[in-house]
Amino acid sequence: MDRRVLFVDDDSRLLEGLRRMLRTMRHDWEMHFVASGAEALNLMSQMEFDIAISDMRMPGMNGLDFLTEVKRRHPEVIRVILSGQAEGELTGRAVGVAHQYISKPCEPETIISTIQRARSLKTLLLNNKLRALVSRIDSVPSLPTLYSQIVMEVNSPEPSIRIIGEIIANDIGMTAKVLQLVNSAFFGIRRRIGNTIDAANYLGIETIQSLVLSIHAFSQFDSTGIPGLSAESLWNHSMRTAVAARQIAEAARAPRATASEAFTAGLLHDVGMLVLAHNMPDTYLEVISRAQGKDLAAVEAEVFGVTHAEVGAYLLGIWALPDALASAAAFHHRPQDAHQSGFCALAAVHIADSLGADSESTERICAGRLDPDYVAQLGISDQLRAWQESCCEIQLSGRGR
Repeated sequence: MDRRVLFVDDDSRLLEGLRRMLRTMRHDWEMHFVASGAEALNLMSQMEFDIAISDMRMPGMNGLDFLTEVKRRHPEVIRVILSGQAEGELTGRAVGVAHQYISKPCEPETIISTIQRARSLKTLLLNNKLRALVSRIDSVPSLPTLYSQIVMEVNSPEPSIRIIGEIIANDIGMTAKVLQLVNSAFFGIRRRIGNTIDAANYLGIETIQSLVLSIHAFSQFDSTGIPGLSAESLWNHSMRTAVAARQIAEAARAPRATASEAFTAGLLHDVGMLVLAHNMPDTYLEVISRAQGKDLAAVEAEVFGVTHAEVGAYLLGIWALPDALASAAAFHHRPQDAHQSGFCALAAVHIADSLGADSESTERICAGRLDPDYVAQLGISDQLRAWQESCCEIQLSGRGR
């Protein structure tokens, strides 16, 4: 038994139901069930927990206040909210506090999969060095409410582009950013698009989902305090990598799902760099200075004990995003270590990321080196030059933005 999960709810019947529901996991997890935030915080001061799952509405200290304290005192703990429909306003305020949301009522499989996924992070993402590093990080963005709402709509029996556009339109900042992007050179649209419904209709549900998720992640860190490494410059590199990765996946005749995953993975592959730069700017400035002409990830490993790749994969993991995205983030500089066979999102991102190696200064900082042995093992070496040439315009289109 090597993991601890804490459930907090003032409803004794619900806690007892959770206890029965999760009985089959009692040999894998040490589970604690408490009736208040104060009791939970007291217990957390006595032992370490990996996940805290809290109800939202509780007397005295509500779920928002409890998880805010958990974030302050125990930032390494994965924070999950159990939220009902009537708690929408309170849940909306929890953006930036909770990593994940589980809607009530929920099926047992939902909670079990959330816990099991957190456990699966242990091997790579919850090693002792990363845990120590995360405990020093003040700001790790939460999964955005807008993204959760869009995912719910996508998974409904009859998903609607119109409803998805309306969800985005409820957030002024997100509306502005989505419209800016859809009208940019990244997507090559000949006409101007002026509303989010048209934008969603043109780009498609999956691309809109990816954009909302990545915009939220990058907007949490509007300044790194490091010359030449701003959130905007890193966003531009990530956006070009995303578009190139999707084009490469399509050229490789990968399934549509793989091409979609490649786009999202490209958007988020370097988010760990931003987390480190924002939270530890002085140390990361030293990393950037020492990495001139060297491998950035190697210098990060020397200084932090882990690299931005693992930090980014940890973030995607606690957001419960698909394994393909976390894998692409973790291994985009060393794809052979993933031990994945066949062409996948990781392959597309690895190749697309290397296209920035000869670009402007920020691109050179962010970009990785192509692993020719990995490309050869995939059997795509003869196609590589054609892909690089077809993606060259992407690398040029976003400069100076």
